[in-house]
Amino acid sequence: MGKLTVGALRVVLVVVFAGTVLVQALMVWTLVSGSDPEDGSLPLTALRVITILGMVSVQVATVCVGRLVTMVRRGTVFSHAAFRYVDGVIGAIVAVSLVWFAVTIVNAPGQRDDPGVTVIMGGIGLAILGVALIVLVLRMLLAQAVARDVEAAQMQAELDEVI
Repeated sequence: MGKLTVGALRVVLVVVFAGTVLVQALMVWTLVSGSDPEDGSLPLTALRVITILGMVSVQVATVCVGRLVTMVRRGTVFSHAAFRYVDGVIGAIVAVSLVWFAVTIVNAPGQRDDPGVTVIMGGIGLAILGVALIVLVLRMLLAQAVARDVEAAQMQAELDEVI
């Protein structure tokens, strides 16, 4: 991966992480200061809790991708240590999918006249799960690459002994 690509990805990751932290901080400030535009009787509505959980999932994925980018830059991504971060990304994507399904469920009663919106939202949730499956396949490819790398290192060690 080139330096420009790594730099651009890091900028995007920092902006996304900072944005989610800012939104979370503003939500807390709104709840604590009493300047809630709603009546304030229920400070933690279902959608607010879902939003907070969704942002935490995005933050986990952002940190894991950032660690993987660092490993790519150092040339250590083809190691067993990378699996922890890839698993973190998969878990975060599945969590986002579950959060989206929760949004769909919360939104469904308001869509009785137009149930197509709920069906479309459910389809989006399935698409998000599909992304998790794609990353799982990429994890399997990483596992094969790590196994080949270990095998190549063993062969190189045997060859060095012969020479």
